[in-house]
Amino acid sequence: MNHTNIRSIFTFALSSQLVLSACGSSSTNNFGVESNIDGESVATIISDRVAMSQVVFLPDSEKAALVPDLPATQFQIVSIAEGKVVYEGALTDSKEWQVAKGESYKVADFSTLNSAGDLILRIDGVEDKAFQIKQNAYDKLHDASLKSFYFNRASTEITEEYGGAWARAAGHLDEKVNYHVSTLKGSAKEGSSNSKDVLLIASKGWYDAGDYGKYVVNSGIATYTLLAAFQHHPNFYQNRKINIPESGNGLPDLLDEISWNLEWLEKMQADDGSVYHKLTTLKWPGKEMPHQDKRALYVIGKSTSAALDFAAVMAMASRVYGKQSDTYLTKSQQWLKQATSAYQWAKANSDLRYVQPDDVKSGEYGDDFFHDEFSWAAAELFLATNDTQFITDFTQYQQPFTVPSWQHVSALGVISLLSAEINNLDEAFYQQLRKTLLDNADVYVAQYKESASRLPMVADDFVWGSNSAALNKAIVLMQAYRLTDNAEYKAVASSLMTYVLGKNPTGYSFVTGFGQKPAMLPHHQASQSDGVSKPIPGMLVGGPQNGQQDGCDYPSDEPALSYADTWCSYSTNEVAINWNAPLVYMLAALIADQKASEE
Repeated sequence: MNHTNIRSIFTFALSSQLVLSACGSSSTNNFGVESNIDGESVATIISDRVAMSQVVFLPDSEKAALVPDLPATQFQIVSIAEGKVVYEGALTDSKEWQVAKGESYKVADFSTLNSAGDLILRIDGVEDKAFQIKQNAYDKLHDASLKSFYFNRASTEITEEYGGAWARAAGHLDEKVNYHVSTLKGSAKEGSSNSKDVLLIASKGWYDAGDYGKYVVNSGIATYTLLAAFQHHPNFYQNRKINIPESGNGLPDLLDEISWNLEWLEKMQADDGSVYHKLTTLKWPGKEMPHQDKRALYVIGKSTSAALDFAAVMAMASRVYGKQSDTYLTKSQQWLKQATSAYQWAKANSDLRYVQPDDVKSGEYGDDFFHDEFSWAAAELFLATNDTQFITDFTQYQQPFTVPSWQHVSALGVISLLSAEINNLDEAFYQQLRKTLLDNADVYVAQYKESASRLPMVADDFVWGSNSAALNKAIVLMQAYRLTDNAEYKAVASSLMTYVLGKNPTGYSFVTGFGQKPAMLPHHQASQSDGVSKPIPGMLVGGPQNGQQDGCDYPSDEPALSYADTWCSYSTNEVAINWNAPLVYMLAALIADQKASEE
């Protein structure tokens, strides 16, 4: 490419590699997908040989690009406005990434370049790559990722006023839900699962993933993560509006959205304190909109894990909402009472595993070990009640700290205890928890430094929902940053954000509606069935992993390369609330920290 006229690369020429992304609109690039860089008016040269974030960078963040193995040893950053080189650096040595064997990379790291502007990454042997650095780089992405929960609300119409092109009729009112026989064993109602006079009202809540089921266990970690986003960044959310029906009611929109799910969860508890495991149809729905799914709905099973996740989330919610307004004071007291009841039931039923009934085909979310759930629930109940018996329980059940997931929640209680506004913990105990978290964060930093891709992603992270594993690691790193003010933790955390936004060898941004090559065909019933060409924006797909459980065609068997942007691929391209929640959290954390650095 001729480098003499820098501004000319921002001219829309005949080359199919030029893409113009105008404010409020988008265009089709040479990959045949919609292009959008945070709604800004900027032309972008697409190069499938260099991988970097496809959404603009925050000034105070890690900035790097994966570069193919080529002779070049240097790179330059060129300012479009000034027409000159503003940064030069050395490419790292070429190295194979162990989870993408056969692919070797060099890395161009320009993290210390913090000035906002329109820029070009220039490396001999590859096409110039245009990008931006901007103070509000993630604002629209954050709001879309949070609003995706609104689009996944059950029991309500999504009107055009709030949903735009993705408006839809109400589905799954859940006003007459059957009790599956698995919920009734040992009760007076046993055997009456098909009786028309035995019904449950369990409206509201979020659809869990690509299907229309609602699951207590997965809902638990998703709700926790969003509540933590508010707890850790309350000023950021205080006046943040995302255009939902409750906007302007005096409660932050994030809490309004979470309350939609909490008001479903509260209905999933039986009178004895036990908690139903899930609310679904017996079979998977087809490609249809929510209102078209007329299958009978059931609450199915009970489990120790559901009761403990419920207890943890309701205790946490009681703390958050009780401080918001008198309107929620009574509700928060109710939630704490429900949390305590669920915990007591779990103590008396400490090994009740969910076993999928033969006639049920919806998601299982099965677990067979509950010490981590006990420790998490105990931590949240201690913070809600200040009863030290819960700390005794936490210590009894505490498990090794792991990357948070729906099945492994040991980290959640630790994070809550370390981030409490008023900490009544014994100092030695507090320091032990602090060391546990920092030791794990240090492992992630070491993985980042050792990786050919400058990412703390190893083979064990490429599981179903690998993008969630990436962002939950990032959340742990942000806690380490908050505890130490060591910017290295934040840099590694932000590298994981750029990973899901394009700094990966698949060439995709894994968030619908954002990037030059975003996921366009997520395994999501409503997006597949609504007749709108674009999927609902702001949804994080699961991401690469080589289990290939769906039998679809994949370009590679390597963990980091086994991804397909197709409806067929529910193992890599489905969406889920527990994947989107850490995306919301991390965007809030990075935006809030950027704003704080500018004050």
